[in-house]
Amino acid sequence: METTSLIVDVDTGIDDSVALLYLLARDDADVVAILSTAGNVPTAQVAVNNLAWLELCGRTDIEVAVGADGPLSSPLRTTEDTHGPQGIGYAVLPHPTHRVSDRSAAQAWIDLTRERPGELVGLVTGPLTNLARAVRADPELPGRLRRLVVMGGAFEYPGNTTPVAEWNVSVDPEAAAEVFAAFSSVPQDRAPIVCGLDVTERIILRPEHLHRLGALTGSTPVETVGPDDDPSTRSTTSNPVVRHVSDALRFYFEFHRDHGQGFIAHLHDPFAAAVALDPGIARYRRATVDVETEGRITRGQTVADWNGLWGRPPNAWIATDTDPDEFLDDLIRRVAGLARLVGADRERTDR
Repeated sequence: METTSLIVDVDTGIDDSVALLYLLARDDADVVAILSTAGNVPTAQVAVNNLAWLELCGRTDIEVAVGADGPLSSPLRTTEDTHGPQGIGYAVLPHPTHRVSDRSAAQAWIDLTRERPGELVGLVTGPLTNLARAVRADPELPGRLRRLVVMGGAFEYPGNTTPVAEWNVSVDPEAAAEVFAAFSSVPQDRAPIVCGLDVTERIILRPEHLHRLGALTGSTPVETVGPDDDPSTRSTTSNPVVRHVSDALRFYFEFHRDHGQGFIAHLHDPFAAAVALDPGIARYRRATVDVETEGRITRGQTVADWNGLWGRPPNAWIATDTDPDEFLDDLIRRVAGLARLVGADRERTDR
């Protein structure tokens, strides 16, 4: 099995949290560093969330670096209404005891790609601020990445923040525009893969998936979450990973329900994580991607030129299709395996 080494840049959030757990659960993923960016919640809280998930899973060996406090040139907007006051829904993780790296997230992008040119896959599931700052400081960086996978954008699909803009790009459109421009110089076969809402909103987690996660883990009582539960309900299941994931996802289910989408959760970021490890799980179209930064009502829109009308070469592969059920089965199975290991470690420690 080939191992993929990754730099993971996140604004941890609920679906980012599940993406991190999924990567930690996979034997073919070598997470070299987790970089924290402002987005769903402020940068400092993102870093705490990253440290806390790693500590819960016994992976304090992974570097966590902190990025800038906000976008390149606009005020920071966060979305606690979607992800909860700490970004992880109702989950209350133990406060981490280990610390963040001494270097910034942008410097980590630069240093790591210089140390291992052509080896590392970059995965960004938050705003592209850290990567844009890194590229400003080191314009040769795009050529040193093996591949870049971005969760962001909406192409032939409505936005989820404005009628045309997806959240990650909307938070820092200038950063996204700079990254797409910078990566236009890499060979076509290494152009960024973009997982936009066109595909990620088809990755729909339901309460029965959470029930299956608990059952596969052997956690007791078996986890059940439903739309009629009292808002104060919190998980009492024995496995700590299942318990915290359940409390995080309950908030996400409620958010989607309250916005007329049903008692579900869109798992945008875990799907992008899966693509970073195995691009073959999706189908793609080549396009030239740019980002609107000036429009009065279109700021943050990702625009794809599918037919070369701009006269510029393609600079991205846009995911257009996948098998959601197959991916969700894989996600639940792998996270259950991680949860079993964490639970077993906890039992040995408690003896």
